[in-house]
Amino acid sequence: MLTKDKVTAYCLSKKGATEDFPFGPAPLVVKIGGKMFALITINEKKEASNISLKCDPVIAENLREQHEEVVPGYHLNKKHWNSVNLHGSLPVEDVISMIDHSYDLVLKSLTKKQQELIVTS
Repeated sequence: MLTKDKVTAYCLSKKGATEDFPFGPAPLVVKIGGKMFALITINEKKEASNISLKCDPVIAENLREQHEEVVPGYHLNKKHWNSVNLHGSLPVEDVISMIDHSYDLVLKSLTKKQQELIVTS
């Protein structure tokens, strides 16, 4: 299981990743180039309960069909975002892969100049 510290540390280990709290003390938003790639929901016990991640629409639908822990993004564009329950039976490697996919999608959406600055930093 991914704890709040582990999931946050992994997201922030990505090149150019920054944390932000645009909605108050929770949830934690992780951005690259000013764009969100992860939204980590913190519960009352100060634990990460789920993470919302950007996803290719076809892959997003596939993941929802394969895993009950993956649902359309809560309060997000449901075509492009999934919310993943971190307390389910989904293997850690699968969640890590979804974080990587979200990061890569958002990185590719940035301008070439922004991408270059992030990759070479």
